[in-house]
Amino acid sequence: MAQLMKQGWCVMRQLIPAEMMEELAADLRRRFDATPFCTGDFYGAHTKRFGSLLKRSPHAEMLVRCPEIVATVEQVLEPWCDTVQLNLAQAIAIHPGAPVQFPHRDQDMWQGVKGEVEYLVNVMWPLTAFTEENGATIIYPASHGAEALREEVTGTPVIVVCDPGDAILFLGSTLHGAGTNRSSTVREAILVSYCLGWLKPYENQWLAYPPEIARTFDPELAALVGYRQHRPNLGNYEGVCPSVLLQDKVPEHIGAIDALSPDQREAVAQHRSDQEV
Repeated sequence: MAQLMKQGWCVMRQLIPAEMMEELAADLRRRFDATPFCTGDFYGAHTKRFGSLLKRSPHAEMLVRCPEIVATVEQVLEPWCDTVQLNLAQAIAIHPGAPVQFPHRDQDMWQGVKGEVEYLVNVMWPLTAFTEENGATIIYPASHGAEALREEVTGTPVIVVCDPGDAILFLGSTLHGAGTNRSSTVREAILVSYCLGWLKPYENQWLAYPPEIARTFDPELAALVGYRQHRPNLGNYEGVCPSVLLQDKVPEHIGAIDALSPDQREAVAQHRSDQEV
């Protein structure tokens, strides 16, 4: 936490056994092979990307719900939200010849105030070793928070060399990008990110994991992908928590139920009491 908040990034080593990362990579091999290359200078014409990983491999959940990661994410984001949500779970393959990616901050997906709020935390999980030659993630240390308001890029970037089972964490306000793949091999990774529970996520989780899929998740995972409300009343279905859609039988008629923060609930209760005088 100290390095993450001071430098905007850190590496947590050997969180997942390398063998399990190999099994995850094997599960995704056919999808990697079948996925077309991206279109556009940002995604990159030498890069492949696909999401919805929780339904593509049973091993994806171990990354999404890694206890050390989730605890860190909650500590970073909870000053600005009730609950955090999965922003995306995406597989990325950077092929030989890919140029360096445009340096960017993922928080710029949202048009809210910058420099005061952290909107998300990214976690890059290598499936293959990250090296200087194959396009390892480039991080600009201390480029986060209020520094994100600067127009000029300052400081020396770091090429993050690491291995499968390691996790690269960086804030949504941290400047970063993929490096140039000058090798003859493909650099593969999983990007998992978490954002404030009241934001519109990068990946539409309800489309990635509709009720018939989310019904197979345990309640905590279902909540993480969006089947819960964020107070006050955000993300509801018919005025109640959308987890109602995961029941064996969804009621035909549903009565709305308040989901308010304590101060809102107190203010509303006081208002009602005043009307009764």
